[in-house]
Amino acid sequence: MRQASVDATGALDAGAVRRWARAAAAALQAHRAEIDGLNVFPVADRDTGSNLALTMAAAADALDASAAITASDALAVLARAAVLGARGNSGVILSQLLRGLASVPGDDDGGYRAEQFRAGLAAGVECAYAAVAEPVEGTILTVATASVDALPADPVGLADLVRAAAAAAADALEHTPEQLAPLARAGVVDAGGRGLVVVLDALVRAVAGGDEPADARVTVPAGAQHVRGIRESGSAEFEYEVQYLLDAPASATAGLRRALLQLGDSVVIAGTGDGTWNVHAHVNDVGAAIEAGVSAGTARQISVTRFDDSAPGASPTAVVAVAQGPALRNLFTREGITVVEPAGAEAVTAEEVLAAIRASGAAQVVLLPNAAQVTGVAETAAATARASGARVAVVPTRSPVQGLAAVAVHDPLRDFDDDVVAMAEAAAATRFAEIVIASEQSLTSVGICEAGDVLGMIDGEVVEIGRGLVPVAFSLVARLLAVGAEVMTVLVGGDAPAGLGELVAGHVRERAPLTDVTVYLGGGTGCPLTIGVE
Repeated sequence: MRQASVDATGALDAGAVRRWARAAAAALQAHRAEIDGLNVFPVADRDTGSNLALTMAAAADALDASAAITASDALAVLARAAVLGARGNSGVILSQLLRGLASVPGDDDGGYRAEQFRAGLAAGVECAYAAVAEPVEGTILTVATASVDALPADPVGLADLVRAAAAAAADALEHTPEQLAPLARAGVVDAGGRGLVVVLDALVRAVAGGDEPADARVTVPAGAQHVRGIRESGSAEFEYEVQYLLDAPASATAGLRRALLQLGDSVVIAGTGDGTWNVHAHVNDVGAAIEAGVSAGTARQISVTRFDDSAPGASPTAVVAVAQGPALRNLFTREGITVVEPAGAEAVTAEEVLAAIRASGAAQVVLLPNAAQVTGVAETAAATARASGARVAVVPTRSPVQGLAAVAVHDPLRDFDDDVVAMAEAAAATRFAEIVIASEQSLTSVGICEAGDVLGMIDGEVVEIGRGLVPVAFSLVARLLAVGAEVMTVLVGGDAPAGLGELVAGHVRERAPLTDVTVYLGGGTGCPLTIGVE
């Protein structure tokens, strides 16, 4: 039976907002390569689809993990997470459109009806234009404006209003080449605008309960195939993209905007509404751009991308990782990694891995199986992809923590063989420990275990048999610290007792205060606890 998308009064509820967020994230991921291929403005760096997909995935993951019970609460969580997780110009602008929707209160019971949607979408356009220092028409801003301007003045239901907004956005997208010369020269529509159409189509399906086909109104120009061959070269004036989160009062952002405009272009400063800002700019002087942020407040999560690191003819390397659960998925996707997630208890298949390789749109791909039993599946998918001309390597990671270590040293613009070697060395240098619950009596390397026993394993071998999670965890920590650990990563399974991760982290800090330990909740490893040390 098809699930209702709105409640009996015709209002969007928290469940529908969650379905929209997840559907939009999935649709952007599915269209990622296509949208990347359209990306010629402001820089032909082929990342708009990836940035939008990562931004929406971060927002959807946060909403999935939240306890929001009304549409208003859900939109607030979604918008804040989108700002904090926004990537690139397009991701920041999308976050502001969501922030506008969240800024309009729901009705008395927290529902979100047609009148709230109309006001919220208009507020989102205002937020987006306010965030962009030098707005340009023919972009996602134009498409968003058209979606608001076309809304009927007469009172209509929420579903009709959302359909009207999506249809107007699709129509405006088709006209973007008439407004922006780089699009006309390349024969493509605007990449950010295309992404917004995908997001609005997902909203139509959430409101209409799945009756509306996706992308029914949009035809992507054939020129998009040509644009995929454009080398990432940056703008003629500026070599670097700088982005960071900033904790600062609103009064400080005007001076920051002026400082960044003196240094470069593509300046976007978008806020959460409570003193945190996502700052983006294209510059030549990276240090000055960061210093401008430090002068305005506290800068963190700083990232710098050089546009012209690609040699002529070089092909960036993509990474495909197998990972399960929202925490692990988010850890990998926020680094630009394509994730293959097993469906429930089902094992991932070679066909699913192969589909992810092809969806990455890259000619060079590194596979991270992240489990010993998945390595053979990855090898099968890699062999099939190689037969089609792709260059694919499997780094035999046996645990997600080894996969995360490999991702930490990955450089998509490095020589492919050198990148594979670096990732393999990082994975091999990461020891991993796991706690599993024995399902039956069996003989292990340290004796006989009974069903229900807690087994502590290091690098795949049983080293401890116990009755309690905490004592076995502490024993594993002691073994790992004995051989030295600069960095420790703790993944806590969804079925683990509350507080287990912080208990382990506190034990590590007490025993080894110089070890940097980080805990992630909801790791879908199938184990109550997974620990990695580097």
